[in-house]
Amino acid sequence: MATVNVVNHNVFNHNVSAESDFGYSQAIRSGDLIHVSGQLALDEAGEFVHPDDFAAQLQLTHANIDKVLDHYGVTRDQIVSQTLYVVNLRRNSDATMAGNLAYFGDHRPVSTVVGVSELTFPGQAVEISIVVDTTLPA
Repeated sequence: MATVNVVNHNVFNHNVSAESDFGYSQAIRSGDLIHVSGQLALDEAGEFVHPDDFAAQLQLTHANIDKVLDHYGVTRDQIVSQTLYVVNLRRNSDATMAGNLAYFGDHRPVSTVVGVSELTFPGQAVEISIVVDTTLPA
């Protein structure tokens, strides 16, 4: 994982091919906010894993979010907003709610859950983007 400072913005990448293929960064710090691109079930090599296994994808997606948070030295309690994109939302709604409660505990960021017909990879069921406020207590 690498950090590159570009025009006073702290940029974070997992160093996976999707970043160069799609032309984006995983996260960028702008002032007191950290904007995190949609995280998903990519392994250390940048390969999509757990096709059609919502629970496993959600767990790995949260683990990838934690890697970004760790890089910036912030915690889940500083997440102020999340957007979840979920394939088959009706079928996966209970697992989405349970996973969200398990991940955040008592913390309650604002949240938008969007049901979508498909995501980037075949069998991909979830993607989550977040915004972090570094001024909040950790």
